[in-house]
Amino acid sequence: MEPPEVRLENSDTVYDFYLTHRQNRLKAWGAYAILGRRYHPRVSYAEGARAGLRAAIKQGRPLLISINHLSENDPYTVAAAAWRSGLRPVIGRTRVLAKDELFVEDEQRRKIDMMGGIPVFRGKDHGIRAVNAAGQRMMDICAQRMAAGDGVAVFPEGTCNEVDPTQVQAVGSGIGHIAFRAMKLGAEPVLVSMAMSYGPRTDPTVQPTKEEAMGASFYFGVPIAELPTKPGDIARLVRTDLQQALDGAVAAY
Repeated sequence: MEPPEVRLENSDTVYDFYLTHRQNRLKAWGAYAILGRRYHPRVSYAEGARAGLRAAIKQGRPLLISINHLSENDPYTVAAAAWRSGLRPVIGRTRVLAKDELFVEDEQRRKIDMMGGIPVFRGKDHGIRAVNAAGQRMMDICAQRMAAGDGVAVFPEGTCNEVDPTQVQAVGSGIGHIAFRAMKLGAEPVLVSMAMSYGPRTDPTVQPTKEEAMGASFYFGVPIAELPTKPGDIARLVRTDLQQALDGAVAAY
């Protein structure tokens, strides 16, 4: 199937494509390795986190990776950190939610597709009512991918944090619905909080440059293997756990 044009009015066809789309894993590994060398992030773990991550991957449990969102550079620094962390074995088997505008330009889309992207049509861009059906389908697709064994990485704040880079902002219910729907399909997702810090920011509305994004601090919380049964409870757990990881990333910077 040829990649369809990523437009809201074409969302059914878009998600039909991403239900089965497979990235080239070797190319993904190469790209992540290059980013790892370029950004050389520093990665640290809560006590027991690395062993817990290794165990979840060995068991074949799908990972629901929750990441705070600070800048437009995040997809690249996160990929760099994935290469230099315990996530390396799941590169090529993890889908990453990304805003739909990243899929418009052909060359950029090839890169996003190669890195596992799934487009998200955001309410802030298109209107809440307009994106409702597409959002429901997107969550179903993510759940189905998890039930098939893939991980899913989410920036649950939904947009860049321009308020306080040391505090996780409001987390939408979407990540909870993805986990809930995956569990209904028989998957056993493991929540992995992966937080980043680019260091102190005098003005949080000014994003770090590429140079300033180098050497970022990443911190993994202990994976949570048993999740609540309600989407809202899952979302609240995500925010609390991600904040703990962010505290670790800030302290380790």
